[in-house]
Amino acid sequence: MTLHCAILDDYQNVAFSMADWSVLDDQVEVRNYNQYFQSADELIHAVQDCEILVIMRERTKFPADVLQRLSSLKLLVTTGMRNASIDLQAAHQLGITVCGTGGKGAAPTELTWALILGITRHVVQENNAFRQGDAWQSTIGIGLYGKTLGLIGLGKIGKAMATIAQAMGMSVLAWSPNLTAERAQKAGVTLATSLHELLRQSDIVSVHMVLSETTRHLLGKQELEQMKPTAYLINTSRSGLVDQQAMVEALQQHTIAGAGLDVFDEEPLPLDHVLRTLPNVLATPHIGYVSDDNYQTFYQDAVDDIVQFLQGTPVRELR
Repeated sequence: MTLHCAILDDYQNVAFSMADWSVLDDQVEVRNYNQYFQSADELIHAVQDCEILVIMRERTKFPADVLQRLSSLKLLVTTGMRNASIDLQAAHQLGITVCGTGGKGAAPTELTWALILGITRHVVQENNAFRQGDAWQSTIGIGLYGKTLGLIGLGKIGKAMATIAQAMGMSVLAWSPNLTAERAQKAGVTLATSLHELLRQSDIVSVHMVLSETTRHLLGKQELEQMKPTAYLINTSRSGLVDQQAMVEALQQHTIAGAGLDVFDEEPLPLDHVLRTLPNVLATPHIGYVSDDNYQTFYQDAVDDIVQFLQGTPVRELR
Protein backbone atom coordinates (compact mmCIF):
# COMPACT_ATOMS: atom_id res chain seq x y z
CA MET A 1 0.00 0.00 0.00
CA THR A 2 1.30 3.45 -0.93
CA LEU A 3 1.29 5.99 1.89
CA HIS A 4 0.66 9.68 1.37
CA CYS A 5 2.86 12.46 2.68
CA ALA A 6 2.34 16.22 2.45
CA ILE A 7 5.03 18.82 3.03
CA LEU A 8 3.32 21.94 4.38
CA ASP A 9 4.32 25.59 4.25
CA ASP A 10 7.05 25.11 1.67
CA TYR A 11 6.83 28.84 0.95
CA GLN A 12 9.85 28.92 -1.35
CA ASN A 13 9.07 25.62 -3.14
CA VAL A 14 12.48 24.22 -2.21
CA ALA A 15 11.76 21.12 -0.13
CA PHE A 16 12.32 18.69 -2.99
CA SER A 17 15.64 20.29 -3.93
CA MET A 18 17.00 20.24 -0.37
CA ALA A 19 16.94 16.47 0.16
CA ASP A 20 16.71 13.18 -1.75
CA TRP A 21 13.07 12.21 -1.39
CA SER A 22 13.41 9.45 -4.01
CA VAL A 23 14.40 6.98 -1.28
CA LEU A 24 10.70 6.99 -0.36
CA ASP A 25 9.36 6.34 -3.85
CA ASP A 26 8.56 2.65 -3.28
CA GLN A 27 6.42 3.33 -0.24
CA VAL A 28 5.37 6.98 -0.06
CA GLU A 29 3.82 9.45 -2.46
CA VAL A 30 5.02 12.93 -1.48
CA ARG A 31 3.47 16.27 -2.43
CA ASN A 32 4.07 19.79 -1.18
CA TYR A 33 2.05 22.92 -0.49
CA ASN A 34 3.55 26.38 -0.65
CA GLN A 35 0.50 28.33 0.53
CA TYR A 36 -0.54 29.07 4.09
CA PHE A 37 -3.86 27.45 4.94
CA GLN A 38 -6.17 30.12 6.31
CA SER A 39 -8.40 27.79 8.32
CA ALA A 40 -8.39 24.36 9.93
CA ASP A 41 -11.11 23.23 7.52
CA GLU A 42 -8.98 24.19 4.53
CA LEU A 43 -5.97 22.36 5.97
CA ILE A 44 -7.90 19.19 6.80
CA HIS A 45 -9.54 19.08 3.37
CA ALA A 46 -6.08 19.24 1.74
CA VAL A 47 -4.30 16.59 3.82
CA GLN A 48 -6.97 14.30 5.26
CA ASP A 49 -5.68 11.39 3.17
CA CYS A 50 -2.13 11.68 4.55
CA GLU A 51 -0.52 9.25 6.94
CA ILE A 52 2.58 11.48 7.12
CA LEU A 53 2.95 15.25 7.37
CA VAL A 54 6.15 17.28 7.28
CA ILE A 55 5.68 20.74 8.75
CA MET A 56 7.82 23.84 9.18
CA ARG A 57 8.04 24.80 12.82
CA GLU A 58 5.41 27.19 14.08
CA ARG A 59 3.82 28.00 10.76
CA THR A 60 0.68 25.82 10.61
CA LYS A 61 -0.74 25.00 14.05
CA PHE A 62 -1.73 21.50 15.12
CA PRO A 63 -3.87 21.78 18.25
CA ALA A 64 -5.86 18.82 19.59
CA ASP A 65 -9.01 19.52 17.56
CA VAL A 66 -7.07 19.50 14.28
CA LEU A 67 -5.17 16.31 15.15
CA GLN A 68 -8.43 14.57 16.10
CA ARG A 69 -9.85 15.27 12.65
CA LEU A 70 -6.82 13.85 10.82
CA SER A 71 -7.82 10.23 11.24
CA SER A 72 -5.20 8.88 8.81
CA LEU A 73 -2.23 10.65 10.39
CA LYS A 74 0.44 8.37 11.86
CA LEU A 75 3.65 10.45 11.67
CA LEU A 76 4.07 14.19 12.12
CA VAL A 77 7.57 15.51 11.37
CA THR A 78 8.44 19.05 12.40
CA THR A 79 11.59 20.91 11.54
CA GLY A 80 13.59 21.59 14.68
CA MET A 81 13.38 19.81 18.00
CA ARG A 82 10.75 22.09 19.51
CA ASN A 83 7.41 23.23 18.11
CA ALA A 84 4.97 25.07 20.35
CA SER A 85 2.31 24.82 17.63
CA ILE A 86 1.84 21.07 18.18
CA ASP A 87 -0.26 19.66 21.01
CA LEU A 88 2.15 16.84 21.82
CA GLN A 89 -0.04 15.35 24.51
CA ALA A 90 -2.98 15.07 22.13
CA ALA A 91 -0.75 13.59 19.42
CA HIS A 92 0.51 10.87 21.74
CA GLN A 93 -3.00 10.07 22.97
CA LEU A 94 -4.09 9.66 19.35
CA GLY A 95 -1.16 7.36 18.56
CA ILE A 96 0.58 9.89 16.32
CA THR A 97 4.38 9.75 16.40
CA VAL A 98 5.98 13.20 16.40
CA CYS A 99 9.60 13.55 15.28
CA GLY A 100 11.89 16.54 14.90
CA THR A 101 15.03 17.40 12.97
CA GLY A 102 18.39 18.93 13.64
CA GLY A 103 19.48 22.36 12.51
CA LYS A 104 22.72 23.78 11.22
CA GLY A 105 24.50 27.07 10.92
CA ALA A 106 24.01 30.37 12.68
CA ALA A 107 21.05 31.72 10.72
CA PRO A 108 19.11 33.29 13.65
CA THR A 109 22.23 35.05 14.95
CA GLU A 110 23.09 36.34 11.50
CA LEU A 111 19.60 37.74 10.91
CA THR A 112 19.58 39.39 14.32
CA TRP A 113 22.73 41.30 13.41
CA ALA A 114 21.30 42.12 10.00
CA LEU A 115 18.35 43.78 11.74
CA ILE A 116 20.58 45.60 14.23
CA LEU A 117 22.85 46.97 11.52
CA GLY A 118 20.00 47.59 9.13
CA ILE A 119 17.97 49.72 11.53
CA THR A 120 20.85 51.60 13.16
CA ARG A 121 22.41 52.49 9.78
CA HIS A 122 19.06 53.17 8.04
CA VAL A 123 19.95 50.71 5.29
CA VAL A 124 16.46 50.36 3.80
CA GLN A 125 15.81 54.10 3.72
CA GLU A 126 19.17 54.84 2.12
CA ASN A 127 18.83 52.00 -0.38
CA ASN A 128 15.38 53.22 -1.42
CA ALA A 129 16.74 56.74 -1.88
CA PHE A 130 19.65 55.38 -3.90
CA ARG A 131 17.34 53.45 -6.24
CA GLN A 132 14.85 56.28 -6.62
CA GLY A 133 17.41 59.00 -7.21
CA ASP A 134 16.50 60.87 -4.03
CA ALA A 135 18.88 62.63 -1.66
CA TRP A 136 22.44 61.33 -1.66
CA GLN A 137 22.89 60.67 2.07
CA SER A 138 19.93 61.76 4.18
CA THR A 139 20.45 59.95 7.48
CA ILE A 140 23.05 59.71 10.21
CA GLY A 141 23.69 56.19 11.38
CA ILE A 142 24.17 55.05 14.95
CA GLY A 143 27.69 53.75 15.58
CA LEU A 144 27.79 50.58 17.68
CA TYR A 145 31.39 50.85 18.89
CA GLY A 146 31.36 51.69 22.60
CA LYS A 147 27.61 51.11 22.89
CA THR A 148 25.99 48.51 25.16
CA LEU A 149 24.20 45.41 23.92
CA GLY A 150 21.70 43.98 26.40
CA LEU A 151 20.97 40.29 25.92
CA ILE A 152 17.83 38.87 27.49
CA GLY A 153 18.88 35.23 27.49
CA LEU A 154 22.37 33.82 27.21
CA GLY A 155 21.90 30.45 25.56
CA LYS A 156 23.54 29.30 22.34
CA ILE A 157 22.33 32.26 20.30
CA GLY A 158 22.87 34.74 23.12
CA LYS A 159 26.49 33.66 23.49
CA ALA A 160 27.07 33.99 19.75
CA MET A 161 25.52 37.46 19.87
CA ALA A 162 27.90 38.42 22.68
CA THR A 163 30.97 37.24 20.78
CA ILE A 164 30.09 39.32 17.74
CA ALA A 165 29.24 42.38 19.84
CA GLN A 166 32.58 42.18 21.62
CA ALA A 167 34.39 41.95 18.28
CA MET A 168 32.63 45.19 17.31
CA GLY A 169 33.81 46.95 20.45
CA MET A 170 30.51 46.84 22.31
CA SER A 171 29.98 46.21 26.00
CA VAL A 172 27.60 43.35 26.73
CA LEU A 173 25.10 42.98 29.56
CA ALA A 174 23.05 39.82 29.98
CA TRP A 175 20.10 38.79 32.11
CA SER A 176 17.67 35.91 32.39
CA PRO A 177 15.77 34.55 35.40
CA ASN A 178 18.29 31.75 36.00
CA LEU A 179 21.50 33.29 34.69
CA THR A 180 24.36 33.18 37.17
CA ALA A 181 27.40 35.43 37.44
CA GLU A 182 29.62 32.42 36.75
CA ARG A 183 27.88 31.59 33.45
CA ALA A 184 27.95 35.22 32.40
CA GLN A 185 31.66 35.46 33.22
CA LYS A 186 32.41 32.36 31.15
CA ALA A 187 30.76 34.07 28.19
CA GLY A 188 32.78 37.21 28.83
CA VAL A 189 29.73 39.35 29.61
CA THR A 190 28.49 41.29 32.61
CA LEU A 191 25.49 39.97 34.52
CA ALA A 192 22.85 42.66 34.98
CA THR A 193 21.48 42.69 38.51
CA SER A 194 17.92 42.85 37.16
CA LEU A 195 15.96 43.04 33.93
CA HIS A 196 15.25 46.71 34.61
CA GLU A 197 18.97 47.47 35.02
CA LEU A 198 19.67 45.84 31.65
CA LEU A 199 16.89 47.83 30.00
CA ARG A 200 18.05 51.13 31.51
CA GLN A 201 21.67 50.70 30.46
CA SER A 202 21.41 49.10 27.01
CA ASP A 203 21.53 50.86 23.66
CA ILE A 204 20.39 47.69 21.88
CA VAL A 205 18.13 45.18 23.65
CA SER A 206 17.99 41.76 21.96
CA VAL A 207 15.65 39.02 23.16
CA HIS A 208 16.77 35.36 23.09
CA MET A 209 14.50 33.41 25.44
CA VAL A 210 12.26 30.37 25.21
CA LEU A 211 8.58 31.33 25.36
CA SER A 212 6.71 29.83 28.32
CA GLU A 213 3.94 30.89 30.64
CA THR A 214 6.53 32.49 32.91
CA THR A 215 8.24 34.44 30.12
CA ARG A 216 5.15 35.51 28.15
CA HIS A 217 5.07 39.32 27.92
CA LEU A 218 8.35 39.50 29.79
CA LEU A 219 8.64 42.93 28.23
CA GLY A 220 5.44 44.85 28.81
CA LYS A 221 4.57 48.54 29.08
CA GLN A 222 6.42 49.02 32.37
CA GLU A 223 9.57 47.31 31.08
CA LEU A 224 9.60 49.19 27.78
CA GLU A 225 9.37 52.46 29.69
CA GLN A 226 12.70 51.57 31.31
CA MET A 227 14.51 51.65 27.96
CA LYS A 228 16.40 54.68 26.73
CA PRO A 229 14.48 56.77 24.16
CA THR A 230 17.53 56.27 21.90
CA ALA A 231 17.55 52.47 22.33
CA TYR A 232 16.42 49.81 19.87
CA LEU A 233 14.52 46.60 20.64
CA ILE A 234 15.34 43.50 18.59
CA ASN A 235 13.18 40.37 18.70
CA THR A 236 14.01 37.39 16.49
CA SER A 237 13.08 34.87 19.17
CA ARG A 238 9.36 34.64 20.02
CA SER A 239 6.75 37.36 19.61
CA GLY A 240 5.00 36.45 22.86
CA LEU A 241 8.04 37.48 24.90
CA VAL A 242 7.06 41.10 24.19
CA ASP A 243 3.63 42.66 24.68
CA GLN A 244 3.05 43.59 21.04
CA GLN A 245 0.50 46.34 21.75
CA ALA A 246 2.75 47.95 24.35
CA MET A 247 5.62 47.80 21.87
CA VAL A 248 3.52 49.42 19.14
CA GLU A 249 2.59 52.25 21.50
CA ALA A 250 6.24 52.76 22.50
CA LEU A 251 7.21 52.94 18.82
CA GLN A 252 4.39 55.33 17.95
CA GLN A 253 5.19 57.59 20.88
CA HIS A 254 8.95 57.35 20.23
CA THR A 255 9.69 56.34 23.80
CA ILE A 256 12.11 53.90 22.14
CA ALA A 257 14.00 54.68 18.94
CA GLY A 258 12.88 51.68 16.95
CA ALA A 259 12.54 47.93 16.65
CA GLY A 260 13.95 45.16 14.49
CA LEU A 261 11.44 42.31 14.31
CA ASP A 262 11.24 38.85 12.78
CA VAL A 263 8.38 37.39 14.88
CA PHE A 264 4.77 38.48 15.32
CA ASP A 265 1.70 37.53 17.32
CA GLU A 266 -0.09 36.57 14.11
CA GLU A 267 1.75 35.09 11.15
CA PRO A 268 1.52 35.87 8.32
CA LEU A 269 0.97 39.40 9.61
CA PRO A 270 -2.27 40.95 8.26
CA LEU A 271 -1.70 43.37 5.40
CA ASP A 272 -3.33 46.24 7.31
CA HIS A 273 -1.37 45.72 10.52
CA VAL A 274 0.13 48.87 12.02
CA LEU A 275 3.60 47.30 12.26
CA ARG A 276 3.74 47.36 8.45
CA THR A 277 3.46 51.15 8.50
CA LEU A 278 5.72 52.39 11.31
CA PRO A 279 8.84 54.13 9.93
CA ASN A 280 10.96 53.14 12.95
CA VAL A 281 10.41 49.41 12.41
CA LEU A 282 12.63 47.15 10.32
CA ALA A 283 10.87 43.82 9.95
CA THR A 284 11.31 40.50 8.16
CA PRO A 285 8.70 37.70 7.77
CA HIS A 286 10.07 35.19 10.33
CA ILE A 287 13.11 34.21 8.29
CA GLY A 288 15.56 33.85 11.17
CA TYR A 289 15.98 30.13 10.51
CA VAL A 290 15.49 30.33 6.73
CA SER A 291 18.91 29.62 5.23
CA ASP A 292 20.27 27.05 2.80
CA ASP A 293 22.30 25.06 5.33
CA ASN A 294 19.46 24.98 7.84
CA TYR A 295 16.89 23.93 5.24
CA GLN A 296 19.12 21.15 3.94
CA THR A 297 19.44 19.74 7.44
CA PHE A 298 15.72 20.16 8.09
CA TYR A 299 14.59 18.26 5.02
CA GLN A 300 17.34 15.65 4.99
CA ASP A 301 16.49 14.78 8.58
CA ALA A 302 12.79 14.78 7.71
CA VAL A 303 13.41 12.14 5.04
CA ASP A 304 15.45 10.14 7.55
CA ASP A 305 12.64 10.44 10.12
CA ILE A 306 10.21 8.94 7.62
CA VAL A 307 12.57 6.13 6.62
CA GLN A 308 13.24 5.20 10.24
CA PHE A 309 9.55 5.34 11.13
CA LEU A 310 8.67 3.01 8.27
CA GLN A 311 11.31 0.59 9.57
CA GLY A 312 9.72 0.66 13.00
CA THR A 313 12.59 2.55 14.65
CA PRO A 314 11.54 6.20 14.90
CA VAL A 315 14.27 8.71 15.73
CA ARG A 316 14.32 12.22 17.19
CA GLU A 317 10.93 11.70 18.84
CA LEU A 318 9.38 14.68 20.62
CA ARG A 319 7.62 14.02 23.91
